[in-house]
Amino acid sequence: MIRRVALLALAALLLVATAGQAQAAGYRYWSFWDRDGGQWVYATQGPSTARPSDGDVQGFRFSVSEDSGDAAQPRGTADFTSICAKTPAKDGSKRVALVLDFGTAADAPSGETPPPPRTACARVSPDATTADTLATVADPLRYNTNALLCAIGDYPKSGCGEQVSDKQQPRNESAPPEEATTADDDGGPSVGLIAGAAAIAALATAATWQARRRRNATR
Repeated sequence: MIRRVALLALAALLLVATAGQAQAAGYRYWSFWDRDGGQWVYATQGPSTARPSDGDVQGFRFSVSEDSGDAAQPRGTADFTSICAKTPAKDGSKRVALVLDFGTAADAPSGETPPPPRTACARVSPDATTADTLATVADPLRYNTNALLCAIGDYPKSGCGEQVSDKQQPRNESAPPEEATTADDDGGPSVGLIAGAAAIAALATAATWQARRRRNATR
């Protein structure tokens, strides 16, 4: 009985370790953003369906993240006025400012170097989508069969939203990398570790109780 409990405890420990590894996984992809009142907001539509208005600012950032909640925003403070200063308005068209952030070396696929961030002002037809707008200033673009944007300006040259086993924290080039931690966002121990520790403690207590019961039964 003690041996069985010990094996169960070991299995629980391995389960906790596996859960910790799963939490570290992220995805390498281009995220899509809208500038709203000077702040970046994660876009609610994809580039192929979103239709920006004249004077809008939209951004793209290549990075590794788990989801939209921790995705890295495009860097820089350029606004529509500064980006489109040299592109005059024209009847029958609209102007859209684009911020293209190719990310950091830490988030780049193996063997690739991210180009420097840049901005562009696209003058397109009034009904143009963001995808149409992007194609006029950052060709070639690459999409997968599910219409997921895989590459802007031929970066990266391969891959599309692939999972990264050891999540890299998106960060600015000028900022030092943050040390990995087993704590949740609030600074406390993770729920998985607490649950695992509790399970192991319970199994250990059961083993002790069973051992005492067997000894008492043989007296």
